[in-house]
Amino acid sequence: MDSIDTRFIQYFNDLPAEPMLSLRGGNARDEYREVPEYDPVTDKLSPDYLEAYCWGLPHLDAVSWRYYLPFLLGYAIQNISNPRSNMVETLLSSLRPPDRDPPRFGSLTASEQDAVVTVLDSLAFSDDSVWKDAAMLPCCHAAMLPCCHAAMLPCWHWRNSGHQVLYTNK
Repeated sequence: MDSIDTRFIQYFNDLPAEPMLSLRGGNARDEYREVPEYDPVTDKLSPDYLEAYCWGLPHLDAVSWRYYLPFLLGYAIQNISNPRSNMVETLLSSLRPPDRDPPRFGSLTASEQDAVVTVLDSLAFSDDSVWKDAAMLPCCHAAMLPCCHAAMLPCWHWRNSGHQVLYTNK
């Protein structure tokens, strides 16, 4: 895979031109090193870049996380059958509740949340997904899905409650 699927970028409005903190910078923070400035050449998105700096994702602020999110969603779909992707695992961890303060998931628009839920739905329910268990927690947690209640209804409730399915793997 030479490129990242960008189909989800259309659901994200007003993304910054560059992140405040790059994944490379977040990775440096994770390793207690000096955080480098964002560099458009060094920080060019690619599958290799995402995998090399996946440990930087938990260290991103909400704005930087949102900058990367549409690319990470596309990358997750591309790696739906790849159990060796550290970035998909890290992305799923970043979507697990509780949300941060300031919020990440809570800062997304309805269309951006729908894009996230659509990818989680694919990762949790597609036959060829190796991420079913890992995708289930963020997908089905009541704090993440406005249609669910404290009893934690399964994700099919989201799918069948009138929300737009933006992508299907079938």
